Amino acid sequence: MTSAAIAGFLLGATLIIAIGAQNAFILRQGLKREHVFVLCFICALADAVLIAAGVAGLGTLIKQAPVLLNFITAGGAAFLFVYGALAFRRAVSPDRLTAGDGGPLSLKAAIVTVLTFTLLNPHVYLDTVVLLGGLSARYDGAARIAYAAGACIASFVWFFSLGYGARMLSPLFARPSSWRILDTIIGVIMWALAARLLLELF
Repeated sequence: MTSAAIAGFLLGATLIIAIGAQNAFILRQGLKREHVFVLCFICALADAVLIAAGVAGLGTLIKQAPVLLNFITAGGAAFLFVYGALAFRRAVSPDRLTAGDGGPLSLKAAIVTVLTFTLLNPHVYLDTVVLLGGLSARYDGAARIAYAAGACIASFVWFFSLGYGARMLSPLFARPSSWRILDTIIGVIMWALAARLLLELF
């Protein structure tokens, strides 16, 4: 069981740590110290639910539903393009990491944004449901549960480390130039991911 849990943790960490829209958003919110716990918990919980679904066999269903994946891909590409444009606009007039600056997101807006990043990203389903779920077939009984638990723990460790670890960078982001660089990088990531999704779609 221990080896299965470790295998799940390492594979989950490998897939989750990859740079993406969700991680970039959590990093930015962590730097601004806005709704960090709630957003990190939502991201980790969403991963846990999808991993559990994959281990339970939903991965096979996802593979057999190309229309659903196409819909998610198109919606995700559109959202990433818009959010990337907003990041580039912020880069023109960057924030500083001081109280009251930067037009903070409401909790509702932050939750909607992070859920959109999560649910409209087809790679989330492919990584958590299909890949992690498919590989769980190597284990039986308690070992399969341990594998899933390891992958879920990796998600919780990563998102909370990213969200709260971002605070150590606060002195650096007291300068508007640092925000300009971060938002430019975020914009590039968002548009690159949108382009990748469109290429996969067409």
